[in-house]
Amino acid sequence: MTDFLPLFKQNRFYKPLSGKDKKAGIFFLIDFNDDGAYLRIVDAKGKPASPDYRMYSGSEMNVIRLTDEILAKQEMSFSWEKNTSPDGISLDDHPYLMYELVKTNSLVDKDMNPLSVSDEPARLKLIVSDTEDNMVKSELTAFAGDDRMNEVRFITDSFIMAGKGIWPVQPAGANYRMMNIFNTSFVPELTERFFSVFFSYISNIMPVYKDYDVEISDNDIDTVPTLLIEKVDHDYSLYMEMRQTVPGIDMDFFRRFELIYLASLSMDKKIVVRRISYRPEEEEAAGLMALIQKSAPDKESKKEVFQEHNLFIIPQKVAGPFLLKCLPMLINSYRLLGADKLKDYKVVAAKPRLNAKLGSGIDFLEGNVEITLNDQVFSLGDVLRQYSKNKYVKLNDGNRALIDPDYMKRLERIFRKAKGKDKYRVSFFDLPDVEILLNERMNSEAFVRHRRIYEGFNSISSSKISMKKVKAELRPYQVEGVKWMNYLYKNNLGGCLADDMGLGKTLQTITLLSLIYPKEKTPSLIVMPRSLIFNWQNELKKFAPQLEVYTYYAANRDMEEVRKSQVTLTTYAMVRNDIEAFSKEKFNLVVLDESQNIKNVAAQTTQAVNLLNTSHRLALSGTPVENNLTELYSLFRFLNPAMFGSLDDFNTIYTYPIQKDDDKEALRSLRARINPFMLRRLKKDVLKDLPDKIDQTLYVDMSDEQADYYEQRRRFFYEQVQDNISRKGVAKSQFLMFQALNELRRIASVPESMSDGRIRGPKIDTLIDTLSDAVSNGHKVVVFFNYIAGLEIIGDKLDEMGIDYVSMTGSTRDRKSLVDRFQNDDKCKIFLMTLKTGGVGLNLVAADIVFIFEPWWNKAAEEQAVNRLYRIGQTHKVLSYSMITRNTIEEKILQLQQQKASLLEGVINNDSSSVKQLSEEDINFILG
Repeated sequence: MTDFLPLFKQNRFYKPLSGKDKKAGIFFLIDFNDDGAYLRIVDAKGKPASPDYRMYSGSEMNVIRLTDEILAKQEMSFSWEKNTSPDGISLDDHPYLMYELVKTNSLVDKDMNPLSVSDEPARLKLIVSDTEDNMVKSELTAFAGDDRMNEVRFITDSFIMAGKGIWPVQPAGANYRMMNIFNTSFVPELTERFFSVFFSYISNIMPVYKDYDVEISDNDIDTVPTLLIEKVDHDYSLYMEMRQTVPGIDMDFFRRFELIYLASLSMDKKIVVRRISYRPEEEEAAGLMALIQKSAPDKESKKEVFQEHNLFIIPQKVAGPFLLKCLPMLINSYRLLGADKLKDYKVVAAKPRLNAKLGSGIDFLEGNVEITLNDQVFSLGDVLRQYSKNKYVKLNDGNRALIDPDYMKRLERIFRKAKGKDKYRVSFFDLPDVEILLNERMNSEAFVRHRRIYEGFNSISSSKISMKKVKAELRPYQVEGVKWMNYLYKNNLGGCLADDMGLGKTLQTITLLSLIYPKEKTPSLIVMPRSLIFNWQNELKKFAPQLEVYTYYAANRDMEEVRKSQVTLTTYAMVRNDIEAFSKEKFNLVVLDESQNIKNVAAQTTQAVNLLNTSHRLALSGTPVENNLTELYSLFRFLNPAMFGSLDDFNTIYTYPIQKDDDKEALRSLRARINPFMLRRLKKDVLKDLPDKIDQTLYVDMSDEQADYYEQRRRFFYEQVQDNISRKGVAKSQFLMFQALNELRRIASVPESMSDGRIRGPKIDTLIDTLSDAVSNGHKVVVFFNYIAGLEIIGDKLDEMGIDYVSMTGSTRDRKSLVDRFQNDDKCKIFLMTLKTGGVGLNLVAADIVFIFEPWWNKAAEEQAVNRLYRIGQTHKVLSYSMITRNTIEEKILQLQQQKASLLEGVINNDSSSVKQLSEEDINFILG
């Protein structure tokens, strides 16, 4: 049925009847009950049609033919008596009827209102959103073009009714009648369970939840064989059931819904959906039965073991040896639930009580740790050793203590062996978890001091701070960001400001620096990609001109100047190449901008950055984690080196359990650990604090090859124009001037197009990095180009990265379908277009970020392009970037836009080839 849409659209469709056309004829009435949609044949008054329906006037021949066909269906056992029933004919049982019914103009609803039939399919989405009363609401929604319809009911799996119309849709699967249960509200804690049920039962409908993307994972989740001790009967018979479960999922919930998929919300804003791989139960049950019978002392007792499917009833003389010899071995591969019912067999479920005596250290607390099980005290080492070997701890009274495996995992995750017998150490960053395990507050001086730091996060908002040294009016969320960074700074903790792009991470960092200096005498270092150097220089000069800033880059590399300055700007490449010199210096604060540059633990750049000697650390990134959790480890290894230990420790404790086994407890622990040290706000979170449109200029430096080529051509044209002016005058030199301007603009933005690809322009790479950032954060982006060459290069790069996009040039014919796809397809993230093609006549309000890849002479043309997004219907704040190549004609254009608007209008009208008059002074300014 998935191929019905092309055939469906080939048929003729009729407008619904109205007015006098409804006086006579027969009609097909569609209504709904708890079992789904049903059909009745009625007359114009809504009464059951009588057997002489052929005598009705006004009926279309195809209606009569279809009625004949319905009545002739033997399997339907249709009779006029049944037609009087309110149930009518089930369209769920006979879905093929809809393909004929939609060809008629005689469809009505229960109120006899005519129903129109669309020849264009509707798009179905499940909109899941937070409500004001701290609940989560889900609602099935249909979209037809830009129209949204909320009251959606399925007629069959491939047709819906919404409002007064019927729409074809992609088949929703055999369980489409269950869709009504997903129009509901629930507490946020059930969100993952909700999505697990949804994906297990419904296909071809995607949920929309906040700014999360849906990722259908290739990695299945294997169920874990589980032994459930149901009871020990009065005659000591053991009732045990073998089940399949998934760790972290409530067993009753798992069994009740017979899940096919499991959904989880990841740290990088994804709904990760994994197929559940069930184990072959018959083989498992047969193997377990063989093991149980092997424990029997004789043949007669073997026969007394009863099995019904996965339930085993084991008599006492078999259960005792089985629990003693086999259960410890089985626990290595089985989960054990209900162990508290085994006390009659000397097996007890023990609730551990932790006691820790830890002394103070710099990054770690160290000392003795003891665990009490049923009033018997063990060292932590003894418990870990016995559990590792037997999966239980033997008590003095002969009982075997079974401990919750999740509790044991947490112990293994938190406590690390230290020097000395039974000595263990715990990181400062694990103290909240330690107190949870202890189930009480520790009163040692070290714990009290560190607890005070954690509790201090709750009072950051109410703290007072003076920001008068910064020449900017910070928005409320930016003030909160500065307070948070300042709190970390004062407590010698590292953190990552992970705000969405365009929210002012640079300004917040400059504000922090203005709080530190001039009181602090040790210099600070800001490391960034090369493309951001000039932006930082501009922002520092604009917002904190009092700071002494030095740029350590290229030939300008003097460590003495670094020591003299308060703030030094440099690049990752400079740190990597000159790490021997950098590692000898002492810095007060090291800031990593675009900190995803150190996501690879083994990379030379990452290793160099970790050698920097600094008292305080800060990272800035809109995408702190792009691909996997190892990137998070690399980031926090720089920020707080003592947080996670070695990479092997991190992978064992977090990466493998979370990414391979979907371990909820490990994920909870990781989130709790990093949460205080990462601040992330998205645009939608701070909309009230933002203006409707934010304009930013993104500066890019030329590569050395590009700069040499540009200078060569600039000198050539400058000399040619001057010579032409001296011989022919300014008026007759205008065309040569236009040729010079056009070529220099192309070299500045897309030198590849002027050098057969030999010279690469960094502007392309900068745009690609920023687009990747934006897409990762759930934004839609429009990019305007002047030259098709730039558009094509970016398109090729996006293809390589697997990012979905559409592009439009002057040769594009079907503009509407491209716009519709960009506006309505959540997977299509980027629209590439030339200004002349897309600068007018388009509505692109699905996007909230726009890039002007090359500046235009006419500022109005840029504004017109941006207004494709920034217009009526736009529900987001718009971020507009202008990309400027430094020390080129593009910078001159920007200056002219700001200083001589009238001249711009006289150079080129609407960026066309109409050359206007330029004075010799103008020519010298542009080419000089």
